[in-house]
Amino acid sequence: MFKKVKDKPYYTNNHSCFLLTAHLMLVTKYRKPVLQGKIRDYVYTLTKETMESENIIIREINGEADHIHILFDYAPDIRLSELINKIKSRTARLVRRDYPVEVGEYYEKIEFWTNSYFLGSVGSNTTEIVKEYIQNQ
Repeated sequence: MFKKVKDKPYYTNNHSCFLLTAHLMLVTKYRKPVLQGKIRDYVYTLTKETMESENIIIREINGEADHIHILFDYAPDIRLSELINKIKSRTARLVRRDYPVEVGEYYEKIEFWTNSYFLGSVGSNTTEIVKEYIQNQ
């Protein structure tokens, strides 16, 4: 577990001080517009639950009918590829279980997400600012 440093953008745990923020984008298989209405709400809820169970702080979550964007803060011990696989497999499994008719309108096979994803690091400083800071040390 980690906690926010008062009046600072950083977090701490037992051994470190950090600010790790990432932008994740997941896309539905074949870009089918399945993320609508109650399915969208359910996927967002499951995603939030999954991330919160890993002590991840979601800053923003939104998207369109064929993809989802998540901006989140995480600790250094989080394995992002494992987290992403957990989110994708849990949401796909539970949505197909709880909304088989609605999902079946888009997919014949057991599909939901593409095999790929986008993950980008987000910093409070630009690369050039950090580079300049390091050069001036």
